[in-house]
Amino acid sequence: MSDIEQIPVTMAVNGKKVQRFVEPRTLLIHFLREDLDITGPHIGCETSHCGACTIEMNGMSVKACTVFAVQANNAELTTVEAMANADGTLSALQEGFRQMHGLQCGYCTPGMIMRAHVLLKENPNPTEDEIRMGISGNLCRCTGYQNIVKAIQYAAAKLNGTEFQEAAE
Repeated sequence: MSDIEQIPVTMAVNGKKVQRFVEPRTLLIHFLREDLDITGPHIGCETSHCGACTIEMNGMSVKACTVFAVQANNAELTTVEAMANADGTLSALQEGFRQMHGLQCGYCTPGMIMRAHVLLKENPNPTEDEIRMGISGNLCRCTGYQNIVKAIQYAAAKLNGTEFQEAAE
C-alpha cells in the first residue's frame, strides 16, 4: 500500500455514480482509464495540445489530462462510451463521422466527437468557420479536417431535422 494520502471522490460517469479513493496527483484521464476501465478517451500528448482525452464535464469540454481526479469530485462526466443512442444505434455525430469518413486511424475520434458534442450543444447550427474554430483544440494527424467538419455539419443537420447539403467542390 502506498504511503501517499488517498482522497475520496464521488462523481457520475456516463450516468453511473462512482466512488473511489485517489491520490491527489492522479490525473482524470488516468483515473478514467485505469481505475474505471473507460478507455474511449485516449492519452495523447499529456500536455493539453492534442485533445485525444476530451470529455464532457458538467456540460463543458475538458481535456482530461489537465484535470486532477479530485477536481472532478461531485462532477458529471460523459465520455464517448455514452454517445450512442439508448437503443444502441449510433448518435448523429457517430453516424456523421461514419457517413462522411471523418476518421481514419481513429485515435483522435473520441476526443473529436466529445468536443463536437459540446459544440453542437453550445451552437446547434454552426457555420463551417465556427466548427473549425470549435475543434481547433483537437488535433488530427490523418484526415486533414475536411471530413471531420462535414461529419459535424451532417450531425447538426440531422439534429435540427434538416437535410444535409454537402457543399459543391
